[in-house]
Amino acid sequence: MLHTDGRRKIAFLTSIDPQDKRSWSGIFYQTAQALKRHCGEVAYFGSTSVAGKKHNQGLYQQSKLLLKKFARQYFVYDYHVIHAKQSAHAANQRLSQERFDVIVAPASLMQVAFLETEIPIVIVEDGTFALLLNYYPQYTNLLQRSIRQIHAITERGIKKASALVYSSAWAAASAINDYHAEPKKVYVVPMGANFDNPPGADIVQRKKKSSSCRLLFVGVDWQRKGGEIAFETLLALEKRGILAELVICGCVPPKQFVHQRMNVIPFLDKNDPKQYKELEQLYLESDFFLLPTRNECYGIVFCEASAYGLPAITTYTGGVPEVVKDGENGYVLSL
Repeated sequence: MLHTDGRRKIAFLTSIDPQDKRSWSGIFYQTAQALKRHCGEVAYFGSTSVAGKKHNQGLYQQSKLLLKKFARQYFVYDYHVIHAKQSAHAANQRLSQERFDVIVAPASLMQVAFLETEIPIVIVEDGTFALLLNYYPQYTNLLQRSIRQIHAITERGIKKASALVYSSAWAAASAINDYHAEPKKVYVVPMGANFDNPPGADIVQRKKKSSSCRLLFVGVDWQRKGGEIAFETLLALEKRGILAELVICGCVPPKQFVHQRMNVIPFLDKNDPKQYKELEQLYLESDFFLLPTRNECYGIVFCEASAYGLPAITTYTGGVPEVVKDGENGYVLSL
């Protein structure tokens, strides 16, 4: 249904604060901004399950510690059926108070699995649980009960959706093959850089060759993002007589990784204008974006590097080869 001005009223449903530029690498924030510009009025439904989650937090933590200690296995409580039902209950109450044309739910299958509504639901995702299981560290060594619950919640959420938007064909194929999503409602739409005003081509093309090889690594997880390999790259270049620098942004490497030409910036917050500008400068001043990631569904940072004309050097894993086209905007190497 369209309003008289041709714009829709959109319920934007997320698991965490969608107005925080750090949430899901900034995808929540930028998606909402794009919807406002091009589609209609956006009402935020962020953190719909906070009350229920806080209520059960003590029990969750105790159970998690006991399982880790005695069973050496894990239960993903964020994907517990009780949690999913609490999320849906909170969202249902809000939906009953206002009239909406569509629900857009990025990375929120769990939030929509038990929704009771006739409003069309658009799911936006970069992967599926079937792809994450035993691929991402946090989805390894899970209890069978947890695996069954997550699969069931995922399948239920996929069936509820009117449209499923995935950032890669890799993820879209899993929705169809692993969860029997109807192909006609599955779409592949690549995500973009999460910067408010990325530079124009004229600015990027004015960039001059630097006196040393400046490498930029941006990631919050040193191990999963291949931080040690990035460090070894710096050493290898030095051994070959190539003057190089490595900037690590977003995490703090273990103490043994120290080098006079490695600069560590633990964190830059895009919500802070000054820090936002600092991050932009890192992209503008570097020669290569180096992220030898071990596990990745997509990688918004690759989009951001490309927005600044920065070629990425990365690895062939997950959905990465669809973001970094080998030989075009970077190089995709074997793990």
